[in-house]
Amino acid sequence: MPQVLEFKLPDLGEGLTEAEIVRWLVAVGDVVEIDQPVVEVETAKAMVEVPCPYGGVVTARFGEEGTELPVGAPLITVAVGAGTEPTESAAPVSSGSGNVLVGYGTDHSRPARRRRVRPAASGSRPVAATVPAFGSVQAPVAASVAVGASAPVAAAVGPVPVISPLVRKLARDNGLDLRALNGSGPEGLILRADVEAALRAPRSSAEPVAPAPVPVAAVAGEVRIPLKGVRGAVAEKLSRSRREIPEATCWVDADATELMAARTAMNAAGGPKISVLALLARICTAALAKYPELNSTVDLAAKEIVRLPSVHLGFAAQTERGLVVPVVRDAQTRNPETLSAEFGRLTELARAGKLAPSDLTGGTFTLNNYGVFGVDGSTPIINHPEAAMLGVGRIIPKPWVYRGELAVRQVVQLSLTFDHRVCDGGTAGGFLRYVADCVESPAVLLRSL
Repeated sequence: MPQVLEFKLPDLGEGLTEAEIVRWLVAVGDVVEIDQPVVEVETAKAMVEVPCPYGGVVTARFGEEGTELPVGAPLITVAVGAGTEPTESAAPVSSGSGNVLVGYGTDHSRPARRRRVRPAASGSRPVAATVPAFGSVQAPVAASVAVGASAPVAAAVGPVPVISPLVRKLARDNGLDLRALNGSGPEGLILRADVEAALRAPRSSAEPVAPAPVPVAAVAGEVRIPLKGVRGAVAEKLSRSRREIPEATCWVDADATELMAARTAMNAAGGPKISVLALLARICTAALAKYPELNSTVDLAAKEIVRLPSVHLGFAAQTERGLVVPVVRDAQTRNPETLSAEFGRLTELARAGKLAPSDLTGGTFTLNNYGVFGVDGSTPIINHPEAAMLGVGRIIPKPWVYRGELAVRQVVQLSLTFDHRVCDGGTAGGFLRYVADCVESPAVLLRSL
């Protein structure tokens, strides 16, 4: 006799509180196995396939593609147990995986299979499920599942007024009492749209007037792009960086001819190819060993500067989904070959939208190669809560005074944007000068190893 179990959007880690449904991987009536991915969602950090911890028949899906759900909102319901055998031969359906971190599953090597159940046998009845359409009427759907007349129905869950901390903060900042709202989400869940609608609604004279965003009048032909997902996360992070960090930028031109020659010689020797980015990364880790002030963060609550023991090096990567900053862990322990390999691996994952949230967090210093866009210089915004970012322009032939004579050399502009709270200009200038010296004469780096 089947039991209907509800699977909710799990906590995907890294402080994420909501995700947008990108693509459903199963339909109502499909048979799913334990830890089979059932939906692809986009968080503020990455695209994630969410596996279901239950094996059985899908009886309902919650939310259309493009819908944003908070952590804890229902995703699907699954009928588990007797009477849910698929039409083709398969392993017996089990009730659950027992995973601690449900959102990531356990066995990603198992292929996802979609199977329909047999028509209900005599004496059975269909189990009807309801998919709440957020902010509108509810649409019923039915799955043909063999269930006895006394089949248990999933126990009712008490309404949860609000789950997302972002929704609570929005209401708190605007003096809005959440208890006075009727949520449009499943089981009365209060969504961000409910709070925003309440803030736009007129209030009585007895209520305090809270500031609310005033929508800009639309203009014919304009295109509006929602600030959500990766783009929204980047916007919020950059805005926070500018609000909190007193940043300053210094820059210098450097002759990169010897560095490029060294790279050519290293690649001619055989073995894995070494990228320019990997050589610059190796220079950065050596510079941070000399100037550890720049591998730090500021703890505002404790009023302390926290110097970090390891260099987790972020690098800016432009993708179809926007700017992302994958992180190379413990970069100070890697040589140019392993740095090149890790840059390549993370870049491919970024372009495919398959980076895990853990690949995009925890950075301590960022290397930004904006020269790939054909520009020479920039004043980048620090990747909060880091303390500094090194920017690298394009490497191009330019007139340069070399050994007292005018020559054509491979020149690059380097810029360092740093948090003025963690160090003064002397430290930042020393760091940048050391980087430039290593670019101009790679032997400087060898002497420091």
